[in-house]
Amino acid sequence: MELNKNTFVAILAGGIGSRFWPASREDRPKQFLDITNCGKSLLQLTFDRFKHICPENQIYIVTNEQYVPLVKEQLPQVHSDQIIGEPGRNNTAPCVAYTAFKIHAQNEQANLIVAPSDHLIMQEFSFIKTIEEALSFSASNDALVTLGIQPVRPDTGYGYIQKIKTPVEGNVYKVIRFAEKPPLNTAKEYVESGDYLWNAGIFIWRTSILLKAFKNYAPEIYSILHAGADLYNTSAEDAFIKREYPKTPSISVDYAIMEKADNVFTLPGDWGWSDLGTWASLYAESPKNSQGNVNTNENCLLYNTTGCLLRIPEYKKLVVKDLHDFMIIDEGDILLIHPLNKEQEIKSIAEDVKNL
Repeated sequence: MELNKNTFVAILAGGIGSRFWPASREDRPKQFLDITNCGKSLLQLTFDRFKHICPENQIYIVTNEQYVPLVKEQLPQVHSDQIIGEPGRNNTAPCVAYTAFKIHAQNEQANLIVAPSDHLIMQEFSFIKTIEEALSFSASNDALVTLGIQPVRPDTGYGYIQKIKTPVEGNVYKVIRFAEKPPLNTAKEYVESGDYLWNAGIFIWRTSILLKAFKNYAPEIYSILHAGADLYNTSAEDAFIKREYPKTPSISVDYAIMEKADNVFTLPGDWGWSDLGTWASLYAESPKNSQGNVNTNENCLLYNTTGCLLRIPEYKKLVVKDLHDFMIIDEGDILLIHPLNKEQEIKSIAEDVKNL
């Protein structure tokens, strides 16, 4: 598509990624890592993806202020004004509102894409076509648009979007409701019905419509950040944000806006998507050898070893025998050997290791 002067992108890159421990640490979380072993970090891959949709100078990186130097290191082409550093971690609603105010002050016709920095998308051409249709719909309708993923299995790790059966326009459907991560039997019912999509957490909306939604459904956030409306993109913005932003309530944009609004729409997609939330999701999306192993190091001898994820530095040799469905993650100072199907324990283990 022709790059549109009204199209902006905000890449959310402030998370800690604790379920990817020990590779992901607070001082260098997973969005800054080459998790897929392709030579680029997840943040760099995401930035490259959106260069096809809008000019580079209209792509913003929204991160915690402690990660601003990492963003500059990995994306040296990004101007400092395009890096939005949050002075606190208040979940996604405040940072999305802050970004909307800032961009709206530049361009009142802005059509904004908000996307995580750490998702994997294998079929980028198909993804871009979906984004194009979503941008077209949001540009001409008072709509809050969220992208949904056509589920390929009854997964209990994702939230779901229930849509109406018939599209309102093209591939756009009205959203009936959002559903939390379900138990397995409920997930099976969702998939069998054909009415539910996985919630990808990728949003498209005009800043004017989004800010109206914040005013109606999250007035505290709106009031705090609207007080600086004349300060955005000026030398006074930073001091205002440092003083006022920590006062915003900690809440996700889903809870604050999307689950309350009545003008929410979705576009189903199937682009080889994964949110790469855990080591097991990385294993599921990675190419495997004939024994079902994912291995980043050729200096390994594997005997009767199947279904394993092996992330080992190139300078090390590894010998494994009689191991099945495990992860071996060697980060130099920490070696993790753990069942892949018990990945939910990783977060608490990381906390325990702090006490060693």
